[in-house]
Amino acid sequence: MVFVGRSVPRLEDRPLVTGRGRFAADVSFPHMLHMRVVRSVFAHGRIVAIDTAAARALPGVAAIWTFDDIAHIPPIDFRLTRVEGLEPYRQTILARERVRYVGDPVAAVFAEDPYVAEDAADLVAVEIEELPALLDAAALGEFEPGRATEPAVIRKGYGDVEGAFRSAHAVIELDLAVGRHSGVPMETRGAIGRYDAARDLLEMYGAAKVPHWNRDNIARMLGRDPSTVHLHEGHVGGGFGIRGELYPEDVLVCAAAVKLGRPVKWIEDRREHLIAANHSRQQRHRVRAAVDAQGRLLGIDDEYFHDQGGYVRTHGATVPDLAAAMLPGPYRVPNYRAAGHIRLTNKTPCGTYRAPGRYESTFVRERLMDAVAARLGLSGVEVRRRNFIAMSEMPYERPVDTLGTHVVYDSGDYAGLLDKALAGIGWDNLQERLRARRAKGELVGAGLGIFVEKSGLGPFDGVKISVDTGGTVEVVTGAASVGQGVETVIAQICADALGVDYRRVRVVHGQTDRIAFGLGAFASRVTVMTGEATRIAAGRVRAKALDMAAELLQCSAAELDIQDGEVRRGSGLLRASMRIEDVARHLLPSSRTRGQREPGLSAEGWFFTDHMNYPYGVHIAQVSVDADTGGVTVERFLVAYDIGKAVNPMLVQGQILGGFAQGLGGALFEEFLYDERGEPLSVTFADYLMPTAREVPDIAVIISEDAPSPRNPLGLKGAGEGGVNAVGAAIASAIDDAIQVPGAITQLPVTPQRLRAILRALGGL
Repeated sequence: MVFVGRSVPRLEDRPLVTGRGRFAADVSFPHMLHMRVVRSVFAHGRIVAIDTAAARALPGVAAIWTFDDIAHIPPIDFRLTRVEGLEPYRQTILARERVRYVGDPVAAVFAEDPYVAEDAADLVAVEIEELPALLDAAALGEFEPGRATEPAVIRKGYGDVEGAFRSAHAVIELDLAVGRHSGVPMETRGAIGRYDAARDLLEMYGAAKVPHWNRDNIARMLGRDPSTVHLHEGHVGGGFGIRGELYPEDVLVCAAAVKLGRPVKWIEDRREHLIAANHSRQQRHRVRAAVDAQGRLLGIDDEYFHDQGGYVRTHGATVPDLAAAMLPGPYRVPNYRAAGHIRLTNKTPCGTYRAPGRYESTFVRERLMDAVAARLGLSGVEVRRRNFIAMSEMPYERPVDTLGTHVVYDSGDYAGLLDKALAGIGWDNLQERLRARRAKGELVGAGLGIFVEKSGLGPFDGVKISVDTGGTVEVVTGAASVGQGVETVIAQICADALGVDYRRVRVVHGQTDRIAFGLGAFASRVTVMTGEATRIAAGRVRAKALDMAAELLQCSAAELDIQDGEVRRGSGLLRASMRIEDVARHLLPSSRTRGQREPGLSAEGWFFTDHMNYPYGVHIAQVSVDADTGGVTVERFLVAYDIGKAVNPMLVQGQILGGFAQGLGGALFEEFLYDERGEPLSVTFADYLMPTAREVPDIAVIISEDAPSPRNPLGLKGAGEGGVNAVGAAIASAIDDAIQVPGAITQLPVTPQRLRAILRALGGL
């Protein structure tokens, strides 16, 4: 292969680094209205009255909507995991009768400019009878009369769990929690609706992640045919799961564009983002493990509480479902049971955030493995080795399902990757250095976390590839770009399969008017699914080009090859060739040489799969603890990740580095906190702390290709979530080692206040 496997420069960067990107805020149309959303200032309450008279009187206000104005629009439906009982907990696009979190949309103001809209929103008087706020997911309350705040319980398992615990040499029990945090992209959300009455066409700009699904649901909610709704994706300043879902504001701008007959624009401010866009992560696990005398797992039993916030949004039960399915990780677990309680609270509704359900369950599982090691006097490395699924056992079926697929690990050498990681950081020498530093009074330590990820979610992906008469190759895909390098990776795969320079490949994504079907970008699926569809389509274009060229060059197609955009036959004096763009000219509808061939040098490619594939990784952290302040410094960090086959190693490394920074935030800094009335306390960057360049150390990265996936010909697996998955687990383990107290860390993030309290309880160390 010429391009696949090489760290070639990204194709999408030129407009971004030259200031010519087109983000949602850059989109404007003549006669445009601006929308501001009036939001609840109470976490829970009954709407008594909404007085819009003063706001309507403000010059420049075009309309103000409350629930009665949009009562005909149904609630926002689920995109991912559905379980019975969730439907009554969906969110309407404006609050109906009750508000359920601070930030709940109560009214929408449409005005001639954003300043008038903001002023008018301030004049809308909302009278709310405050009700008690439920803030603890471990407690049950009333969502509405006759409905409890637990819409469903996720149950997964197999084997004889009770028998495993009866026969155990030891039982280890832990109470663990992961705090509420989420993605904070540089670009906040934005949506621009425009209705073209001449063509009866509704357009929305600012789409990201899942444009086709959002198109279909906007059409359904507004009573339109999908073909009359077009979504357009521009540049996106970060995705991470939080961006691109269907939110109330997206539907509002589209409904208003049709109703008011003018384009409508909404750009979220940062405070809105921190209180209204999807939160994630918050779970509490009461987990126990049964082990034999050698530290081998006999069973795991986990009951956990997933804090869903005020409504069940588009992800449905995805996060708790993934947590239950992926908790066993890379280990043999002969008997397993998980019960995940989905609980609603009066907080911002939750969705997915990079490695959803796995960041949480990896923390739980790896804390459990460290506790097993401590109980039996084994090293953390040894207890993990004893429980690994062996490479010879692949494919390994875990009798659970998630995201509509059975969990079958396709390939993996977990012990081999651990060896690489330990060698990469010099584990034995590191232990000696840490012991020497601790002898001098320093609180330093090292820990690790091991995980299995999931990627390549189906069930399908399709692309259309065409070659024009100038030699440009266009790939049109239903995938989306959220900054992960889609254009470059797809171009590399297409270039190798077709025989052209990847720089001649133009990738069009996120435009629902260009391709009828698409699943977008989530679940680390694009490189696997879109990449394989691209390879198939490019192979068909290549075959058509060779067939046409063979007739023109008077030879068989088997004698021809395509290299660097040139169809070639033979060498030396016998060499004959023609450019691929010349072949495209011979396939024009008007060409007399086309024969009975379909016009155009083009083809479609489809890839279908019933199963995901499963990359895996090892994280190793070295930390130091300041006993006076409780501050934690990550001195070194290593990520070893087996991706099966790296299309562009530089992009894989970039994904890992970015993921680590987000995992570090959740481990030590980032948390959405609330007071006793449900008032959010993390509404600015002064309160919601994120790691900066100062807190992020240099990261060592090992990209391994020892276990290509047998589920696609290129052996591809996804890279998007491997950098974040085990960061919290590894840092927690390293802090335990630093203070020499196994099991000390039971909650993320490990803030200085929390760690200082632990140190005080231990006598100050």
